[in-house]
Amino acid sequence: MAAPIGPHPVALVTGSSKGLGRALAEHLLTRGYRVFGCSRTTVDWSADGYTHLIADVTDEGQVKELVRQVSSEGEGLYAVVNNAGAASMNHALLTPATSLDRMLATNVRGAFLVCREAAKAMRGAGVGRIVNISTIAVPLALEGQAAYVASKGAVESLSRVLAVELAGFGVTVNVIGATPIDTDMTRGVPARVMERLIERLPIARMGTVADVANVLDFFLDPASDGVTGQILYLGGVTS
Repeated sequence: MAAPIGPHPVALVTGSSKGLGRALAEHLLTRGYRVFGCSRTTVDWSADGYTHLIADVTDEGQVKELVRQVSSEGEGLYAVVNNAGAASMNHALLTPATSLDRMLATNVRGAFLVCREAAKAMRGAGVGRIVNISTIAVPLALEGQAAYVASKGAVESLSRVLAVELAGFGVTVNVIGATPIDTDMTRGVPARVMERLIERLPIARMGTVADVANVLDFFLDPASDGVTGQILYLGGVTS
């Protein structure tokens, strides 16, 4: 049976300063959530019901304080969207270790720390939703993104294990494997490379925020308490 939540559940969206993170934060506001976002710097946007906090998700102490602040609001933390991420497109033979370290720190360490601290906060309430953002680059084994794919593949494996470990606390953990969306991250990809990628998709188009938000709504729904450990790839891609 789905656990009840209040009229304005609290959600945390990491990496919400711009791009997909900002769009998902704004989407959750339209769904009645009290939304907290975070990034390492200040933001140039605001909205009723939205609070932005400065936090580096790779820093354990900062993540603990972030979740403490968010979980003290309203009826406590209900939903987390782990969107903060780092990406770089380069052939594996040309990828410096510093680039690999940056992606592993943000994408894997950051996701782990936020998941861990959020789960601690959710455990007391006996209900919670964690949604991690991944990419279709993982099942497509996308060339030129070896380090990025490795980091997001780790996020997917982490999510599967957490889904098992947290199920007894009423906390679900799922993953959205997004297609490329028109953001700052994808605008730096050469047009010919993006065209080749789109051609490989059964649904051959760029992704949209609405595509991701639709799946996010499903995973966050209280009625989805029987859905955990799932990775839903967009664009018709299968694992």
